[in-house]
Amino acid sequence: EKMKIQLRAFAVYRELLGQSEKELEVAVGATVKNVFDLLFGEHPEAEKMERSTLFAVNRQYVKATTELNEGDELSLLPPVAGG
Repeated sequence: EKMKIQLRAFAVYRELLGQSEKELEVAVGATVKNVFDLLFGEHPEAEKMERSTLFAVNRQYVKATTELNEGDELSLLPPVAGG
């Protein structure tokens, strides 16, 4: 069973996806991490990026283990580069 969510990508994620907003179809019960892995699992830096990424669902910060619901808006906020 599938559901639709809205993805909002910022900075490096926007560059990797080539767009800042995207509608995704994901499995019902998918978590934030499932979606991240779906999008960036093949990216060599993915694991490192995930550890320092802030995730927000409907503009509330959440953990990667948070389950998504139909129509949720998932935002990926990468770490601010320093140094």
